[in-house]
Amino acid sequence: MKTAFFLGRQCLYQGLRQSTPVLARSSTRSFAGRSFLRRHIATPRFSRGTLLWSGAAGGVAAAILSPLAFVEIGHSESSNGERTHEEAMLEASRKELKAQVPRAIQSSKKYRRGLYFFLDAWIVEPICTGLRFLHLVIIFVPVLATIPVIWFGARQPDKDDERSGTLWWYGFLVRSMERAGAAFIKLGQWAASRSDIFPTEMCSTMSQLHSNAPAHSLETTIATVRRAFGGLEFNEIFDEFDEQPLGVGAIAQVYKAKLKPNLATPDDENDEPPPNLAQRIKKNVDVTLKSSPSRVPSSHVAVKVLHPKIEKVVRRDLRIMGFFASVINAIPTMEWFSFPDEVQQFGEMMRLQLDLRIEAANLTLFRQNFKHRTTAWFPFPYTQYTTRDILIEEYAQGIPMEAFLQNGGGPFQKDIADEGLDAFLNMVLIDNFIHADLHPGNIMVRFYKPEKLDVSIFTRAENRRTGPKESPDVTEEVLERLRPYRKKPKEWAATLQEIDNEGYRPQLIFIDTGLVTELNGKNRTNFLDLFKAVAEFDGYKAGHLMVERCRQPDAVIDPEVFALRMQHLVLGVKSQTFALGNMKIGDILNEVLSMVRKHHVRLEGDFVNVVLSILLLEGIGRTLNPNLDLFAGALPILRQLGTQSGSSMIRGGDFSMLKVWAGLEARSFLQASIETVERCVKYDQLSPNI
Repeated sequence: MKTAFFLGRQCLYQGLRQSTPVLARSSTRSFAGRSFLRRHIATPRFSRGTLLWSGAAGGVAAAILSPLAFVEIGHSESSNGERTHEEAMLEASRKELKAQVPRAIQSSKKYRRGLYFFLDAWIVEPICTGLRFLHLVIIFVPVLATIPVIWFGARQPDKDDERSGTLWWYGFLVRSMERAGAAFIKLGQWAASRSDIFPTEMCSTMSQLHSNAPAHSLETTIATVRRAFGGLEFNEIFDEFDEQPLGVGAIAQVYKAKLKPNLATPDDENDEPPPNLAQRIKKNVDVTLKSSPSRVPSSHVAVKVLHPKIEKVVRRDLRIMGFFASVINAIPTMEWFSFPDEVQQFGEMMRLQLDLRIEAANLTLFRQNFKHRTTAWFPFPYTQYTTRDILIEEYAQGIPMEAFLQNGGGPFQKDIADEGLDAFLNMVLIDNFIHADLHPGNIMVRFYKPEKLDVSIFTRAENRRTGPKESPDVTEEVLERLRPYRKKPKEWAATLQEIDNEGYRPQLIFIDTGLVTELNGKNRTNFLDLFKAVAEFDGYKAGHLMVERCRQPDAVIDPEVFALRMQHLVLGVKSQTFALGNMKIGDILNEVLSMVRKHHVRLEGDFVNVVLSILLLEGIGRTLNPNLDLFAGALPILRQLGTQSGSSMIRGGDFSMLKVWAGLEARSFLQASIETVERCVKYDQLSPNI
């Protein structure tokens, strides 16, 4: 017990030391100022108007920032480009959490509060962390003891030439991480995305991690919901509430419910000024070409509730991880992994998911970015009822993307692939705000009836508005027809053809926005410099830039060989300039990640997230549409980027983006010309027989 207490103290010290820079940065901005309080904290109300104050913080004595306050904090703190929205929001969340005290001592004197914090930090937490350490020792000592197994067994050619013993050990590690709890499940899922560090098969095995966490009680959920709604009785909040959770994850569980009509009014959706002529013209073009959907948020909601005390459990696990990361980093030849930095980055990712207001703020930002786009839709967050422990958002009525990957998309295959590509490229190139978890489970497809044209010049005033309220929500009607055939490909394809003939159109829904990728000023500069080098087909320069600006340039093995390999790869792309549509970008990026791993080039996590998002997207897109052309899809986005910032690029002497734009335009024109000639020859239109 004494040993566990000592290790608990060491882990606590390690955690406090790692968090010192964050806390120091937190102190640079005061949230207690009068103007800040006036703007972000208001008297709670549940009728009209925008709230910057969330529901009561059960058990603590403090006014709570709402998701809309987090959005404003993110905008103000990230405007100079040095920090991202998530960094600013996480800092505000941690500062608020640090200031909270239990309700029992909220009116106590200063010395009693000081005694409480002392006992919690130096007695209770070390003991609990030590006991947790002993629990993890029981789980992971067998994993460490079986490491020699990786050198036994025949090599498997179809498994990246790994030995059968290695593959068994990967599976044993995954099962042990599932037993260890939320933080280790998330750690495994995060490790699965870092193919620049870990072997490919290990990442593939880690990606199969899933939570076996038990659901917390309905009584806990009811208490959390009531606190968020200011103490209202449960039957005064929902018309319907499914007591069986839709899903139970490592951190939270989700229910489906229907809000009372007086609580389901989306205030911010109706406060927009009437559209001007230019906006109406653009809308009609979108309606004509893209069949733009329009709708009002549904009163059916998804209720996401954190597991009780999950924050404390994760905090202790992160301290233990930090302690052992420092020990491993001291071993010779292991420093290039930089495990303490990785644990710190992983810890920030975990803390972002432990405050559901940040997910609601991300939904709000995505909805703002895609407000006038037709490619994707994000659920409406009820920010006035969302707190740290609970998220209320519109229930996403749709069919998971897996169903279309398994059964095919029928007449909608190309539309779905192109819409997904367009949405992602807008996130990357225009918004610099990217959904960081774009696997098929977080993408759904809904169907809608196209809008009518807004020809207000030819209609009477009382009949001019064809907005959301006039657009019927037909999603559930279409889904009922498709659901019975999810495992019957022929009937599925026939039903999709009927739906297409009846005029329905598909639209993508993106859910689970708890994690986003956003490049700060420094990382975006590095990304653009690398983009310039690749755009000029200078792979040698691109390789040297990756080495010079990685986390540990001194740890890179054979940097000159790495640069030459990058040059060879880029020249291979250049030789196929007019066949880029046939190239698999995923294969190229996988080769880059393999080179990065072999030469110990430590890339920034945000950059790797962007690369992996492209890999996932292209994999999904090519499954639906084998002829998906990532470069052709980027052309409209580059046109928009050119019109927005072309003059500034020219003034700054930066012609790389313009070169890419011009090159893709020329390629598009030549490909169209070649296809036209081929069609004329095929149908004997050049010299017809008369």
